[in-house]
Amino acid sequence: MAKYAVWLYAQVDDHWAEQILGQIGGIVISDTSIWRRVKVWGEKIKAQAEAQCATANALPARGAVIRGPESTAQDMGVAMDAAKIYIREEGWKDLKAGCVFEIALRPERDQESGETVERAHAVENSYVGYLGGPAKFGSLMWTEAIRRGLPQARDSVVLGDGAPWIWNLAGEHFGSSWQGIDWFHADEHLYQAAQLVWGEGSAQTMRWVKGMEQVLYQGNAWYVAETLKGIGKEHPNVADALQTEAGYFEGNKRRMQYLELRENGFPIGSGMVESACKQFRARFTGAGMRWSRAGAERLIPTRAAVMSHRFDQVWSNAYNSPRR
Repeated sequence: MAKYAVWLYAQVDDHWAEQILGQIGGIVISDTSIWRRVKVWGEKIKAQAEAQCATANALPARGAVIRGPESTAQDMGVAMDAAKIYIREEGWKDLKAGCVFEIALRPERDQESGETVERAHAVENSYVGYLGGPAKFGSLMWTEAIRRGLPQARDSVVLGDGAPWIWNLAGEHFGSSWQGIDWFHADEHLYQAAQLVWGEGSAQTMRWVKGMEQVLYQGNAWYVAETLKGIGKEHPNVADALQTEAGYFEGNKRRMQYLELRENGFPIGSGMVESACKQFRARFTGAGMRWSRAGAERLIPTRAAVMSHRFDQVWSNAYNSPRR
């Protein structure tokens, strides 16, 4: 009963968990009793995740022989982003979300050429969530990457938007991986820049963006940046905003090699982690939801386990862990 209660509470609030258990499972249990079980077992699952993180990130013992991982034929990836949840007495705070995934090639129809081509997709996704700063979140991501075998992958990629903390963590934990700015975020910046000059939805905006999309896809973010600087000289009233957009493309040009990423079998979109953010928000940002920090931190690892389809394993480990 405790297992069912915790599993359901990770997906719906205690009131609906009580109704579902009663109507479908024939289990009579109050919402207060559900909350008490979640408090106990959520704390155990959180402690288990922290212990695994400490082990994965610990320095090796003196004199220990560290063998390099053997590579596999599987390509893998990591994606990171953040969502906002409301914490009582603190306001809206970042819940950092991460996804570790395998990469599979699937046939798709190319919209430009009409030909069938193989495109990379994220599969077998698992998720990590953390309410707090990037340092601890990075350690949790590395822990999940080790569990999934990413260090043994043939090759790997890190995907995200332009947030500096993502790329700082990529350099710290995934230094040998390719890096890629999500294509759709980059494309949004093209639209934002064009709208500053020619207005939203105008024919000139659409023509300019269409032309720059091809330039950007081919890996010429530097040219996009230089073009924006030139337009800024012709339109001084929006020059500062265009300079900011140019800086985005200039600063991330090495992460905008989209054609090269595609040719090497990597996805160029970070939809897998945007999905993670939506799944976390679905549980934590419902109408009127206000969380204590302790309550949110207890539930996040359980929610991540449910999203990753590994709640049974996580529950079993927590249930059989040594008593303190």
